[in-house]
Amino acid sequence: MGYAVLFPGQGSQHVGMGEDLFGVHDELLGAAADEVLGWSLRKMCLDGPAEELTRTEHAQPALYALSYALWVSFREAAGNSPTFAAGHSLGEYTALAASGAIDYFQGLRLVAERGRLMAESADAEQTGMSALLGADREVADAVVSASRSAGGTLQLAKPHAPSQILAAGSVADLDWLDSNARELGVRRAIRLKVAGAFHSSYMEAASSGLAGVVKDVDFGPQDFDVVSNVDASAHVGDELAELLVRQVTSPVRFQESLETLAESGVGSYVHIGPGDVTAGLAKRTLPDANVFTVSSIEDIGPVVDALGDGTIDGQQR
Repeated sequence: MGYAVLFPGQGSQHVGMGEDLFGVHDELLGAAADEVLGWSLRKMCLDGPAEELTRTEHAQPALYALSYALWVSFREAAGNSPTFAAGHSLGEYTALAASGAIDYFQGLRLVAERGRLMAESADAEQTGMSALLGADREVADAVVSASRSAGGTLQLAKPHAPSQILAAGSVADLDWLDSNARELGVRRAIRLKVAGAFHSSYMEAASSGLAGVVKDVDFGPQDFDVVSNVDASAHVGDELAELLVRQVTSPVRFQESLETLAESGVGSYVHIGPGDVTAGLAKRTLPDANVFTVSSIEDIGPVVDALGDGTIDGQQR
């Protein structure tokens, strides 16, 4: 039984993140990164303000960069490679960079452009996302069907994990959802603080724009497989470009990706990056798995020790 590494997506950002990484990985997070981005990564991460860091065009490349830098520290300490990787939405780019499929700075450019394009699409229309608490996939599908019957355009954006599914749509769609959630079997609909209806048809313009950028990327050989958000399967080579383009408008099938990893014999999962979202999703989806969180350099040692000797102290870190 091997282990898999999981990388977070947008929403895990917070002012002060990566403070321990900037002095250690200046080659990844310093002047070269700032030149790619056109703004100071260090200042944005450490000083914010939160409103600026939360902006899609800032949050996405910042999370990619810090998660990758933390991965480098983890890889050096672990010595052995994971058997698989997966990332939540933009975290898939970090997973691909970690696997060797794309160069780190090539990935940073891609993510920066992805964030910019998605921000533009979000600004074009008043859209958003809501979490359907207490709903399984059958209930969520029924909600979408009811929305269409009422003339709406609600879509499932992220079938996250058991009892946590996200819907995307116009502001009018989300207002309708607020009024009808309980009647449709949803315990509660929680409006998320996001810029728009990500991973839905509202991102078509961003998807088209990204296609023009990704087509020039040469994907290299991978040290380990990366499971795609689009279809919860591992892909290599030229297939990756099409999948990254489709990912922008496709539901994030992270729960199914975790199930794919479990079916492949993975018994341990390590979240690497700010926050602990993918660890939480892994715990809910695979309650019998060993799940660890590496959100800072000081987390690395204990996790590597546990993975190395094959023992777990009963705590999911």
